[in-house]
Amino acid sequence: MRKVITKKDVSITMIFLFFLILSFLAMTNYILKNNNVYYSLNIKKPIEEKKEKDWEFELPINGSSGYSTIDIKLKKDNNINSETITTIKRGVSFTILDEKDNWWQINYQGEKGWIDNTFCMINLPDIIPSIIYDASNSYSSLFKSSGYNIPNITDQKLYDVKMYNYRLEKDEFVMPVLYPMAKKINEAQQLALKNGDSLKIYESYRPRETQRSIVINLKELTATNVEVYNGININSWSETWFIYNGLSNHQLGAAIDVSLVKIDTYIVKEIGSYTYIDITNYEEYTMPSPMHELSAQAVTFKYGVSPDSKTAWKKVPLVDNITEGAVKLQNYCVESGLTPISSEWWHFNDLDSKDMIKGSSSKGDYYLSGCSSQKINK
Repeated sequence: MRKVITKKDVSITMIFLFFLILSFLAMTNYILKNNNVYYSLNIKKPIEEKKEKDWEFELPINGSSGYSTIDIKLKKDNNINSETITTIKRGVSFTILDEKDNWWQINYQGEKGWIDNTFCMINLPDIIPSIIYDASNSYSSLFKSSGYNIPNITDQKLYDVKMYNYRLEKDEFVMPVLYPMAKKINEAQQLALKNGDSLKIYESYRPRETQRSIVINLKELTATNVEVYNGININSWSETWFIYNGLSNHQLGAAIDVSLVKIDTYIVKEIGSYTYIDITNYEEYTMPSPMHELSAQAVTFKYGVSPDSKTAWKKVPLVDNITEGAVKLQNYCVESGLTPISSEWWHFNDLDSKDMIKGSSSKGDYYLSGCSSQKINK
């Protein structure tokens, strides 16, 4: 006898299909919100590699902000003997228009010309927007020592780099580094993204005046607080390992302070005809210490070696309390050509960039001024 399908059977089937579809959507973790697709990485699937492209970064350099580390001549053409149009002041922003060899065509306060980019920094958010930027020293400094606040430093605004970025159409931190270093940071970020991770940069360029203020106030705290003193001066460590009294690589544009996060959700954003990952939710990896903890709690290796050596650190064992996150961060960075330092898990140098500008008059005696980033129209 043929079974008669009733309305009740149809209803049950429809309900079953409805819940089946809901289960499928939950499994694939797609969330529709505000006309954007939010992708969840809870299933630990790596972000897909981008197709081959004809530019080096996530976004092209055209329209991004640049900053010179020294006063530099703006030339009419891309050669040193060309007519000088004007002098670009160190730390003052300009817009990058084009690139030929080691020359950038730029717009500086309405004047168009060419500069040798050897001594120039490029704003990272303009070209690698998938990185999370959190310049804590520009709103509430995290610097502490053995958990103690450093007077006049901790929780203070040490400089201002939060500005409106017309390229990204939002307020964003200005965080520049020397151009060759930016390429290495981009490589590190792409390695991280493949594993569902992302860099989180807390600081790039740091003014010399800020550096000196940290040194002076930490010295005063160390002189009056035994716990802080002992937290710094233990085993072979000393104060200069944690905050250098001389010219830091931060002042040269050849260093970053960076952490690592595990991505939870992200959206794909468009600028002109380009797309990039915008991370909307994440969890920061556990690290050996809080960011900018100036004591032996932050050390990476069991003893110190020269920070100017590209290889000396490879012979030194990691500290016993190193974390998975710190190891992953170090691997991403060193695979991309950056060099760690012994005393701070978060600090990485680009020694190639530092060597490139050796002998220059760059002293970090300026604050960053302006953001000249422009929209991408194609």
